[in-house]
Amino acid sequence: MKEVSEKIRTLRKEKGKTLKELSDDTGLSVSFLSQVERGESSLAITSLNKIAEALGVHVTAFFTPQYTEDFKISPQRMEPFKLEKSDQEFLRASSEFENRKLDSYFITVPPGNQSEVSSHDGEELYYLTEGELNFYVNDKKYGLTQGEVIHFPSKLNHYYINESKKIAKIFCVLTPKLF
Repeated sequence: MKEVSEKIRTLRKEKGKTLKELSDDTGLSVSFLSQVERGESSLAITSLNKIAEALGVHVTAFFTPQYTEDFKISPQRMEPFKLEKSDQEFLRASSEFENRKLDSYFITVPPGNQSEVSSHDGEELYYLTEGELNFYVNDKKYGLTQGEVIHFPSKLNHYYINESKKIAKIFCVLTPKLF
């Protein structure tokens, strides 16, 4: 995610904004933004969206797509990453090609960990490959066990939480693409 940190700094400077001005525009602290730009802190999607909005760009501007015609994705090509304030590990399982609409991830969710509450355009599908996980969609609880799937419109408030004592693993496919 170092590429994202460098792109944030570059765009901020191109727009002639100081860290203080970006802080005022986003509600994120100057010290946090400085850590992000140095690659010392990771970002939640919501924070990245705030930064994008403050810089007047779409969130995808932080990612330089490297289009490919090699559509096979082997585990060696998937680099794990984590988001701010989360112990979840993400493995991106999407090819890069022009006009791609889907994003897919393998996500490992430790016990007691949860996603942030969100709602946005698009749709999401989760396939539980290991463990148990509770999904909350518009305050309705859906308990999933291994092999079960949940699919819903993303405009509904939603999040998931691992309320068990074991790791849960999910395969997620969603639109629109995040990165």
